[in-house]
Amino acid sequence: MSIDVGFLLEALIKIVVVFHIVLIILAYTVYAERRVLAVIQNRLGPNRVGPQGLLQPFADLLKFIFKEELVPLAANKWLYLLAPLVALVPAFMTMIVYPFGGTVNLPWVGEIDLVVTHFNVGLLYVFAMTSLGVYGIVIAGWASNSKYSLLGGLRSSAQMVSYELALSLSVIGALLQAGSLDLVEIVRAQGGFFGLGWHIFWFQPLGFFIFLISAIAETNRIPFDLPEAETELVAGFHTEYSAMKFALFFLGEYANMLTASVLATVLFLGGWQGPFVDQFPLLGPVYFLGKVFFFIFLYIWLRGTLPRFRYDQLMNFGWKFLLPAALFNIVLSAIVALFAL
Repeated sequence: MSIDVGFLLEALIKIVVVFHIVLIILAYTVYAERRVLAVIQNRLGPNRVGPQGLLQPFADLLKFIFKEELVPLAANKWLYLLAPLVALVPAFMTMIVYPFGGTVNLPWVGEIDLVVTHFNVGLLYVFAMTSLGVYGIVIAGWASNSKYSLLGGLRSSAQMVSYELALSLSVIGALLQAGSLDLVEIVRAQGGFFGLGWHIFWFQPLGFFIFLISAIAETNRIPFDLPEAETELVAGFHTEYSAMKFALFFLGEYANMLTASVLATVLFLGGWQGPFVDQFPLLGPVYFLGKVFFFIFLYIWLRGTLPRFRYDQLMNFGWKFLLPAALFNIVLSAIVALFAL
């Protein structure tokens, strides 16, 4: 069997480029969150390391690298060390199927697709990878041999099972209209001048609303951050983690935020589609990143303004409101798709 060396080289270069871009976005998402929350709370935020504090993420990285690594005496050492990787790696593995733009013509390179790879079950691949992240949280909660960590891990598993169902069902309406599980084809199906073909405007506002709430709950962000509720559980599942192991959990949370933002953009806001993209393909990545950054800002804004749910309210909301609403949206979308044919 012959190996296409050119294809492998192109894929490898794309993976390296995307990986570094994603790391930079995640680092400055942390910086942006600290600055935006400072504005909301009428304070300054990080502004000492570099101009306007722009080098603060690198200072934080150095701090994590040089901090002492602590392992609880009664912890299950191997699982304790494995848990941060299990939480982080699946979040990064999804990056290869995200379409950051269409086909562009670059100088000295030629035509290139702005996606590492795409296959006809790309969305299923993303859901399969992101659902593995909860194992890292549960393993961390159990292996730490701490009551606070264990309670955080149990809360997280119950919460993610509850909201994963509504999240998965919420996208079915968009899939019925796009007719594909390939993320690239889903974006292309939403083509139209000034966003008129986007799913959020075409009988999917309810699906978008359900997806957005479920995604916030899936990423354990306020107002759904019960697994790491500081006022109750110290820091939840990562109470006993320090230094780089804590940083990996931290990075995994922000990677999941990025994944949720990208999926919302691709499934409901047309991905890279926007005005004049057909004439100027390089506008595609600009539109794409602009929409993703809007969702990241929304995450930060919600954190600065909303209080935390009680745990019974969290579970009741998922099972008694979001799940029936997602099922209703599937029926409505199927009826619309039937008459659209």
